[in-house]
Amino acid sequence: MQAHMTDKHEAAELLAHLPEDSTFEDIQYHLYVLEKIKHGQADIAMGKTFTQAEVGAKLQKWL
Repeated sequence: MQAHMTDKHEAAELLAHLPEDSTFEDIQYHLYVLEKIKHGQADIAMGKTFTQAEVGAKLQKWL
């Protein structure tokens, strides 16, 4: 997708690529994934990332 598309245009682009028999649930799922990708990209751009070692240390606390 293009860099400066509005959310509405990104949703329309997504819909254009989904199969015609897509359900509302399918559409919601794909919009959810698109939103999470955009949030992740924004976090990366702001430097909100962890090294693999940092992630490993965090997981050790949970497991």
